[in-house]
Amino acid sequence: MMAGARTPPRLATLILLTAVSVLTLNMFLPSLQNMALEFDVDYALVSLSVGGYLVVTAVLQLILGPLSDRFGRRPVLLAGLAVFAVASLGCLLAGNIWVFLGFRLLQSAVIAGAALSRAVVRDMVPAQEAAAMLGHIGMVMALAPMLGPSFGGLLDQLFGWRASFVVFTLLGIGLFVLTWTDLGETNKTPSATFGAQFRTYPELIRSRRFWGYSLCSAFSVGAFYSFLGGAALVAGIEFDLSPAEVGIGIGSITGGFAVGNFISGRIAKRHSLAMLMIFGRISACAGLVVGLLLVLNDVVTVWTYFGCVVFVGLGNGLTLPAAAAGSMSVRPELAGSASGLSGALMVAGGAVLTSLTSALISPENGAWLLLAIMLASAAAGLWAALYVHRIDLREGVPA
Repeated sequence: MMAGARTPPRLATLILLTAVSVLTLNMFLPSLQNMALEFDVDYALVSLSVGGYLVVTAVLQLILGPLSDRFGRRPVLLAGLAVFAVASLGCLLAGNIWVFLGFRLLQSAVIAGAALSRAVVRDMVPAQEAAAMLGHIGMVMALAPMLGPSFGGLLDQLFGWRASFVVFTLLGIGLFVLTWTDLGETNKTPSATFGAQFRTYPELIRSRRFWGYSLCSAFSVGAFYSFLGGAALVAGIEFDLSPAEVGIGIGSITGGFAVGNFISGRIAKRHSLAMLMIFGRISACAGLVVGLLLVLNDVVTVWTYFGCVVFVGLGNGLTLPAAAAGSMSVRPELAGSASGLSGALMVAGGAVLTSLTSALISPENGAWLLLAIMLASAAAGLWAALYVHRIDLREGVPA
């Protein structure tokens, strides 16, 4: 039997844990229409595999974060990966939409990889270094959601939609083995009891900085989730793209995300967390304003449309590492709970915006309305970043 790890993980392990958590959300998106045809159900019902999945991941993060503060990051991660591998196999073998949706919701246990990897980083290094390290992680792991929809679309064309879930099953097994052998426990001061842990929560919940960081994250990612909710329709109606080409379009936003994370990793130690968030929000808003103006002036091409969306990814790459590091630094001993609550807000907001976007856009209004919804979310993130900066000016930048 393989010996369990006792030392902190390598960077590559944290990258893979985070990447697969994101990959599971978007790799099979180009296949939704074909899945609806095979199961003989409406597209809206199959879309619950996205919206419902997001809701469950939001709830799970509220549970997994505190569990990792109490019992450690390692056992909670291993349990989540085991459930994910079994659930992926269930999706692969599902004979009807209800069985598929049931196992799809169980797949959400993989969110432990993203939520607890952030906490592991904060366990290992201080806030500014955590922002830089999260930037480096984000830069590399962004390749997964960028290439994922393209890969999923190609798998669908070659082998059918179930091929994506073969890949998920193998990834779940591989990540479990990797975590067992490489990720030792980093939470060196776990809570003695849940009672003792809960008594420290009010300081976290009452922190204006925590809510500023968390809301900035939620609105920043909300623009991305809005894009996921409407990109397939817009790409199909406006540009008549194939499933594989739709996947490339959906993946374009993460190209900017990789660049933003690269920049964040290089400059995080020289700027306050609030300023990094502001830089990111201005980038996202500027790109969307330009894109919306072009659409309203009947300039609608694949390059201009998806080109402006790249700036949302760039802005998120600058914003999210700083916001995550900041939210976990309010009470470092509750890094898991902070990561879980902040992550839950991101996913819950994403679920709302995905559903809202899907409900509101149509072939007639999709091109401009999708960008408008994304801009509203990005602007709300800018407001939250400015709020944190205002607190810093009044109370000083925390160490």
